[in-house]
Amino acid sequence: MTVTQPSPADPPAASHAARAASFNSAAAQYAANRPSYPPALFDAVEELAGRPLPGARAVDVGAGTGIATALLHARGADVLAVEPGAGMAAEFRRALPHIPLVRGSGNALPVTDAHADLITYAQAWHWTDPAHSVPEALRVLRPGGALALWWNTEALDVEWIADAARRVGRFLGVDVAAETRKAGDRIELADPSGRLDFARRTVRWSRRVPVDTHLANLGSHSAFLITPEQRRTAFLDEERTHLLKVFPDGTVEETYDVLLLVARKP
Repeated sequence: MTVTQPSPADPPAASHAARAASFNSAAAQYAANRPSYPPALFDAVEELAGRPLPGARAVDVGAGTGIATALLHARGADVLAVEPGAGMAAEFRRALPHIPLVRGSGNALPVTDAHADLITYAQAWHWTDPAHSVPEALRVLRPGGALALWWNTEALDVEWIADAARRVGRFLGVDVAAETRKAGDRIELADPSGRLDFARRTVRWSRRVPVDTHLANLGSHSAFLITPEQRRTAFLDEERTHLLKVFPDGTVEETYDVLLLVARKP
């Protein structure tokens, strides 16, 4: 599940900060279990950005453990990763020692002016303040460069995923399905100032994973990481029972719609 909303019981500012920091204690779990991204996503990035990835100077912001960074590198981009969290950065350096990483955030990029052909945010733009991250992206991009934002979201037309989303929502006190359906609003939320003209693309893909991987992926989301361990464990144990009724062989087929937004700098 992609769970991005705080519980109504949490003060929004405190919850946002706590959730952003929560990944550092679960970096290895995140790296081992989070879904990747399909080749078709990077084909779409190239198309909407108007240039091939091979040889492109890219800055991957909020790089986390390096899932997207590694794929950009494999496609031939010259990637610099930017990550604010100490735990996530340590996991990144362990897995990808050959790719440069600097500590920092999208609100104040530690990158020189007009450095990048491409700036990417995989599952990360919503942790920034667009009032700062938009002008920072425009500062760091070369003329004609592109900003690409993307999120794996649940394919709620798949029955078992919709059922699971309702269970997660009841547990967290949010309507996860409604929040996912609002994904189109991300265009407006991505840049409330309207300085960027985003093109949108959706890419569907799926992966088959053991039920333990699926549950560990779910548990690596910030809303679960800040939930008391006993409650979290009880929910995930119950969720395992539900899943094994749908997937008795213990292999879960997760289906995602990747929402991609790309804007070019004039």
